[in-house]
Amino acid sequence: MTQLRSRPVSQRVQWQLEQQGLHPLLARIYAGRGILARSELDYDFQSLLPPVRLTHAAEAAVLLADAIAAQQRILIVADYDCDGATACALGVRALRACGAVVDYLVPNRFTYGYGLSPDIVDLAATKKPQLIVTVDNGIASVEGVARARQLGIATLITDHHLPGDELPAADCIVNPNLPGCGFPSKHLAGVGVIFYVMLALRAELRERGWFSGRSQRSEPKLATLLDLVALGTVADVVKLDHNNRVLVSQGLKRIRQGGLTPGLRAIFRAAGRNPAQASSFDLGFMIGPRLNAAGRLADMSLGIECLITDDDGRAMNIAQELDSLNRERREIESGMQEQALLQLAADLDGEAATAALSLFDAGWHQGVVGIVAARIKERLHRPVFAFARGEGGEIKGSGRSIAGLHLRDALDLVSKRAPGLLLRFGGHAMAAGVTMRESDFARFRELFAQVADELLAPADRTRTLETDGGLETAYFSIATARLLEAEVWGQGFPAPLFQDDFVVESQRILKDKHLKLRLRKGMQSLDAIQFNFPQAPGHSIRAAYRLAINDFNGVQTPQLMIEHIESRSA
Repeated sequence: MTQLRSRPVSQRVQWQLEQQGLHPLLARIYAGRGILARSELDYDFQSLLPPVRLTHAAEAAVLLADAIAAQQRILIVADYDCDGATACALGVRALRACGAVVDYLVPNRFTYGYGLSPDIVDLAATKKPQLIVTVDNGIASVEGVARARQLGIATLITDHHLPGDELPAADCIVNPNLPGCGFPSKHLAGVGVIFYVMLALRAELRERGWFSGRSQRSEPKLATLLDLVALGTVADVVKLDHNNRVLVSQGLKRIRQGGLTPGLRAIFRAAGRNPAQASSFDLGFMIGPRLNAAGRLADMSLGIECLITDDDGRAMNIAQELDSLNRERREIESGMQEQALLQLAADLDGEAATAALSLFDAGWHQGVVGIVAARIKERLHRPVFAFARGEGGEIKGSGRSIAGLHLRDALDLVSKRAPGLLLRFGGHAMAAGVTMRESDFARFRELFAQVADELLAPADRTRTLETDGGLETAYFSIATARLLEAEVWGQGFPAPLFQDDFVVESQRILKDKHLKLRLRKGMQSLDAIQFNFPQAPGHSIRAAYRLAINDFNGVQTPQLMIEHIESRSA
């Protein structure tokens, strides 16, 4: 069941925002998101929290500056998702611009799994680094850091994931979620953390006179890397607090002005999107998935190379390959999702009735289980883990949660109730990963459902769509759609969603799964589409929708993107 609920809006705050110069529609939308003054929407670069406030960023800068001065070999070990790829590319580009000798390594998820494991350290050692820098991973790599120390390799951990009970004995750790870290923005993505470290490094090198005198070294313009920061931040679905909105806004500004890295420009082209009109939607749903496809189906080195290269031709070749991988990923995902729904349909009185779902199929693809979990979670509004078979009798699962259940905390509780059941686990509130023995799947499914049943409040089990109320007829326009697209939206700061009553003038099905509608509100008729619709609506409906632009054969018209439909009584 889905409930529609309009966000409460203070008329006084809305009026104040209008008086401060905001468009009336934006004033209403922002008032509903807790914005009290236009200054909270100041996204100038100067509004960014300073690097000195991020615990251990200064120590990391000294460690890196010493390595650069001694021309030591630095190796970046990255995660294999979009956040990890952008973080790695940013680190490589920034360090090289500072004069470092730097290379990178990204583990193959199917061979090595996640994080700086001892096996990854042994692989890294073949490149003979003096310093390993992790990006978007490492906070749980206690054994891996210990192995690096045995081999005489220094380690700098940069991560944003929640730490466990034991921290790795690294030379330095930078993570806004470290105990005692007073950095106000706890939601930095991995790429945001390494960007801050690079800002601190540049300040340290500047203090040492690295860019002055006879050195003839140019000081790097780190703002040129904000397109990567914006992409990784949006794609990793971290909460867009003010600091993250500054990063995303500045990155989008550069993208729209044409200041993209060649690889990102090529991916926009392969996706058929115009960088001059780039939006948060483009980063999260068009560009990010193409980079992620490399890590899911092949090797994320492909995505990182695309973001590192300055050769436009090479970038375009890689972008086309990424686009092909993404199409393959969609086909695999479609088949797995269908199988998952068949599993649930076969057990209507059992598994499908529990507070949380765990699904496993021996033929599923390891790289796609996270997407399947997300799709089933969206469809049924329950926490979901989807598992695929690994090696040595193990299965690897990826989970997605709903509001009210912190997924990593739930896994921690499962591990405490059944010691040894979970071989490895980690993640966030809304997404997590776990590895276990295949023979223990039934036990995990039972325990995870029990924990979810205890932790989820009754109100959390009903899907609630918060809307911004109705949209005045005069705002059903391309100009309004452009106005909304130009703003920064994302996790914790959702894009506008409206609700209204309509009369259905016509409807037809596209590609056997999408519903194309012609709707009427008052005297105005509008095109609308609902992807993967569950059932055909009646003559009168209430719909929750986003305002978008349909570009067909070069003709642009406003279109409603339907997220939920309720049939209304005549």
